[in-house]
Amino acid sequence: MLKFQNKTVLVTGSGTGIGQAITKKFVENGANAIILGRRKEPLEETAKMLEEVIKEKQSNATIKIFGGIDVSDEKAVTGMFDALKSENVNLDVVVNNAGVSGPVTCFAHAPLDDFRSTVDIHLTGTFWTSVQALKVMKEGAKIITISTFFAEERPLEQRPYRFRSPYTASQGAKNRLVEAMSWELLEKGVMSIGTNPGPVHSDRIYKTVYPKAASEFLRVSGFEDLSPSEVEAANNEIVGLLGEDDETIKAGIKAAAEKLGKEETTLTNLLDKVKTIAEKIQKNTSTMIPDQQFLSQEQVATTVLTLADDEQAKILNGKIIPGDRVFYPVKSHIRSSVPKSEKNNLAGKHVRLSGRSSYLESYAAMIAKEDGHALSEEAQTESDLSIHITGNVPTFSKLTELSRDEWDKLIDQFINVPAAVTQKAISAFVPGGSDDPRKFKDAKGRIVIVGPALPAGKKISGHERAKIEVFRGALRPFVTTVNQELSDVLKSNVRVFLILPGTVDGKEPNNENIINTINYLMSDESQSSSEVIFCPDETR
Repeated sequence: MLKFQNKTVLVTGSGTGIGQAITKKFVENGANAIILGRRKEPLEETAKMLEEVIKEKQSNATIKIFGGIDVSDEKAVTGMFDALKSENVNLDVVVNNAGVSGPVTCFAHAPLDDFRSTVDIHLTGTFWTSVQALKVMKEGAKIITISTFFAEERPLEQRPYRFRSPYTASQGAKNRLVEAMSWELLEKGVMSIGTNPGPVHSDRIYKTVYPKAASEFLRVSGFEDLSPSEVEAANNEIVGLLGEDDETIKAGIKAAAEKLGKEETTLTNLLDKVKTIAEKIQKNTSTMIPDQQFLSQEQVATTVLTLADDEQAKILNGKIIPGDRVFYPVKSHIRSSVPKSEKNNLAGKHVRLSGRSSYLESYAAMIAKEDGHALSEEAQTESDLSIHITGNVPTFSKLTELSRDEWDKLIDQFINVPAAVTQKAISAFVPGGSDDPRKFKDAKGRIVIVGPALPAGKKISGHERAKIEVFRGALRPFVTTVNQELSDVLKSNVRVFLILPGTVDGKEPNNENIINTINYLMSDESQSSSEVIFCPDETR
């Protein structure tokens, strides 16, 4: 009998790529498979391939297709699981695999609609799929979530992933969601495990992510006599030609040159440059891996299959496996308390405040006490500093018991709104910089996000902390990524920082520590420091 015979697995985004490889691995081991995705045609091709595997293995397994399913679509996902429940289907394994590249560009240039869409698919899609799947899962079932090593932390480090701000925010939160669900689903006997496989051979990374990253480097740094907007327009026309035969490339270059009114040689040189940079990115990434090899999709599938083993799952419940296989060297980004400065760096400064209304009055009073001038979000006066207060995570029993509306409001409060405020502040500090990155050079400004505090009290459970870390886990990689783009890529003196109040041992947040940190962040010293995440109440 095959290892997963008479078991049923559901894999999101299973029509192509890693999702298809994972499904195939389970079917090779006897499992019934439920495959789903946005496009029906790849799913039908995948189903044919899986039927051949079933015939070869003589497992009598079944394949069920749900086409047109976008995991960010509440009604589609809910309807799919309601249909499975009505058919008395029980799921043994759910694999949260569906994802998109999202905008591969500097955050200052990224459309916010694309930002939200990326978060919806990666994070909300994972959350809602997991919650709805509980309708058809019994004790011993597993939820396996695929994320990325880029969002994981080492002591004092938070990895930036330039040009991928919504992706990193989503993945950071997703890793912490895996941990929170392991606490919440214990009573149901359902296990939650994550895996960060690292770089994987895939069309997405070679045909989309790396070429788009190379394109963005050229938009920012410049190419021949093209303006940044011309570089972007040209790349939109020609980057898709990478990997095609010579005749197709020539024809595509010719058509693009006629459309854009540019010389064919200029566009040919641009495409060659994009290819060179994309290959360099790939090579640089591989040097950070011990064996310098990206994983194959089959190797990722084998990892997921191993995590779904009954005994392994019991051991690994709540963990992110592997924690890391990539050594990605970065300077320290996380700091606890800062020394109290003798200089008042807020005196005379105009500080724009936004966020939860219940906090604004107290922050305005703190700014005024330091002889600063607090401005409302709508005030027309130019500011030196923008502070956004997310407020704290509201009290609720379990994340997995939230309605979709309640979840969406939390995502807005702790991810989408802070991102929108940050982009608006960047635009105010660098007018026109979104479309012309040259304007960022030497521009100044400070942006501070005050995130949710850790819970306070004498006896704080791991579950209480885990719930809040989902949202703190989104803000950390987001801020680190955006800050690196502002400093290293755009060569500006605009900075974005994150303050996370509270302590791991339950002490009450201290407003004096927060204002002291903000005062430090307005100093020249903070300008040259790599530290962008501050936990001012922590002393360790």
